[in-house]
Amino acid sequence: MLLEKRSERMRFMKIAINRREHFNAAHRLFNPKWSDEKNQAVFGLCNNPNYHGHNYELLVSVTGEPDPETGFVLDMKWLGSVIKKEIIERFDHKNLNLDCEEFKELNPTAENIAVVIHQLLRKEIAPEYELKVLLYETERNFVEYAGE
Repeated sequence: MLLEKRSERMRFMKIAINRREHFNAAHRLFNPKWSDEKNQAVFGLCNNPNYHGHNYELLVSVTGEPDPETGFVLDMKWLGSVIKKEIIERFDHKNLNLDCEEFKELNPTAENIAVVIHQLLRKEIAPEYELKVLLYETERNFVEYAGE
C-alpha cells in the first residue's frame, strides 16, 4: 500500500539527474571580420594565433518524472554513453577551431560551446525532459544553457 502511494506520487514529481564529464580542448577566440588589433583588444590572451587550451568540466542535467517501473528519470549509464558519443569523442583533445565542423564558422566561446553541446544532446534526449548544460572553462568561469 505504501509503495503504491509512493509510485503514484512519483509520477507527478520532477527530479533532476546530473552527469559530470571532462574533456580537454584547444581554441582561439577570433572574429575574422575584425582587424588583428580589434581581435586582440576584445579577446586578449584568448586570441593567441597559436591557440590555447582548457580542461573543461561539463555538467549535464536532465529533469523529468521518474518511471514508475524503474524509478529512473533516465538510465545514467545510457546518458553517460550519449555524452561520450556526442560530446567527448567529438571534442576531447581537439582544436575546436580546426578539427570540429561545429566551430568552422562559429567562434568557440564557452557560451557557444555550451549551446552546441545542448543542441547535440537535445537530438538524443526526448523532448519531454528538460535539459540543461553547465560548462566550466576554468574553476571560476562557467556558463549555463537550458535551451530557448
